[in-house]
Amino acid sequence: MRLCSIASGSSGNCIYAGSDTTHLLIDVGISGKRIEEGVATLGLKLSEIDGIFITHEHADHISGLGVLARKYAIPIYGTHGTIQAIRQTASLGKIDDALFHCISADEKFVIKDMSLYPMRTSHDAAEPVAYRISHDKKKIGIITDLGCYNDYTVACLQDLDVLYLEANHDVNMLQTGPYPYYLKQRILSERGHLSNEASGRLLCRLLNDHIQAIMLGHLSKENNLPELAYETVKVEIMMSDTDYQADDFPIYVAKRSEVSQMIEL
Repeated sequence: MRLCSIASGSSGNCIYAGSDTTHLLIDVGISGKRIEEGVATLGLKLSEIDGIFITHEHADHISGLGVLARKYAIPIYGTHGTIQAIRQTASLGKIDDALFHCISADEKFVIKDMSLYPMRTSHDAAEPVAYRISHDKKKIGIITDLGCYNDYTVACLQDLDVLYLEANHDVNMLQTGPYPYYLKQRILSERGHLSNEASGRLLCRLLNDHIQAIMLGHLSKENNLPELAYETVKVEIMMSDTDYQADDFPIYVAKRSEVSQMIEL
């Protein structure tokens, strides 16, 4: 199984997850051209993509969907609420209704040789989810866009081999930065985004002996820095009462507008 970030951040997100025979995209929040180029760097064509799984309907997760749907007729998967919200997004243009397939949180979904387990997240969207993906006893978790986490979140993400986790903002940078007050409050709310510190604390509850890689994603351009996210998460691990050390696992930061390194299991 493989995981690669094609784009990551508040300006657009797209993740590839696949096996030798199954190729999936999680979110398509950048232009069709950029997605096409990113997939090509992985040695694939968009015509080989078996499905697009959407986490929620915000523009930085769906802006390329209309173009891909019309050009390649790739099946689109999302919760009922997400699909309804996508249908009402006029900027995407016409999308063939036959391409939409409803999935439900906490219900396993199988596509070829990969199994997906959608899980509920706390975000200001219609019916948002994150995804746990398994293949051949290996498990990847992809979770961004959550203002808070709880025991349910932790239970859904146990025993992962790879974790792609939001580290959206540094709280001080956000509070002193240029965003208007209402937007700062939205991001800091329980239906907003995880700070670097919160990301590190959640990670501490998910560490296990067989994690092979951790990738931090969905960093804010205005309210975070890759180095700051990386160091803050490492400090949270070091300060926690977990048995693990920050250097026990490779930690990467997904690149904003470039394809990140491929993680292979």
